[in-house]
Amino acid sequence: MSLKYLAQRIGAFFLTIMVAATLNFMIPRITPQDPVAALLGRMGSKGVIVEGGDQIVEMYRLQFGLDKPVFIQYLKYLENLLVHRHMGYSLSYFPVTVETVVLKSVPWTIGLFTAATVITFIIGNLLGALAAWPKVPKLFQYSIYMIMPFSAIPYYLLALILLYLFAFVFPIFPLGGTFTVGAVRTLSLNSFVDLLRHTALPLISIVIANIGFWALSMRGTMSMVLGEDFLTYARFEGLRESRIFTKYAMRNALLPQVTALVIDLGRIISGQVLVEIIFNYPGIGLVLYNALRTADYGVIQGVVMFVTVSVALATLLVDLAYPLLDPRIKYEEGVD
Repeated sequence: MSLKYLAQRIGAFFLTIMVAATLNFMIPRITPQDPVAALLGRMGSKGVIVEGGDQIVEMYRLQFGLDKPVFIQYLKYLENLLVHRHMGYSLSYFPVTVETVVLKSVPWTIGLFTAATVITFIIGNLLGALAAWPKVPKLFQYSIYMIMPFSAIPYYLLALILLYLFAFVFPIFPLGGTFTVGAVRTLSLNSFVDLLRHTALPLISIVIANIGFWALSMRGTMSMVLGEDFLTYARFEGLRESRIFTKYAMRNALLPQVTALVIDLGRIISGQVLVEIIFNYPGIGLVLYNALRTADYGVIQGVVMFVTVSVALATLLVDLAYPLLDPRIKYEEGVD
């Protein structure tokens, strides 16, 4: 891999982060809602009597620079983000920092997202490959038509359907959360089973909503690989059909799927945000929802930056890992 190519991709990564940071700063501020007034209104709606409301508003404006021009706020925002790696304080949980609020939810989101993505990618691609392979039972070839309709159902609607069926009609799984209320969280089998029961419905809703997409895409890619000469040569050499299927056909068909996975990361994460809200799952989706309700600028920016950096970083890593996935791909000087 050439240094020029590496520099171009890393430069594109940081440019993406800068553009996202700028948009991240501007979009919340074009809304008409005053974050401090929204915070006091939320406290009042809960029956909390706020004494000295005017003084509190003034203190928050000075603390967060809301009394200064937008351009000065933007420069201060970039200084904190790039130099001090500090995104300020949460309006709703002051004086807790934004990083503390966001990072507390990150492990839950990463766990759910990683599990759902791995399961969906493996099962979807395997079903799609089997559906295109001529020497498998007809059941595998027609199974794709049974799972495809679920891909047309929005994340939130599928989550609501599963919640209604398996938490209300048939109370097999809990309504939401991650642990039973009042349960002691320990490193034990009971706690692990309790966590799995609470995570099952969010996980299943994400998997079902995506598995048809991967199966259909893989079937199309696999169909093009079937006509390649190296498969004919492998059969001529007397290799087992299972070896030809896994080592030659599937391996070559998977590279475009990895590219599609990177492109699809944003859609998967945005869908997971809605699922977390519905199931009251303590991930970044629920944090973002609460921040939007209270116009908590800092937390909104923190969540969006986390998602943006995650997708951009995943794209960069997969792009650089292409030569490892397929030795035929080489990035030479002068080749983009």
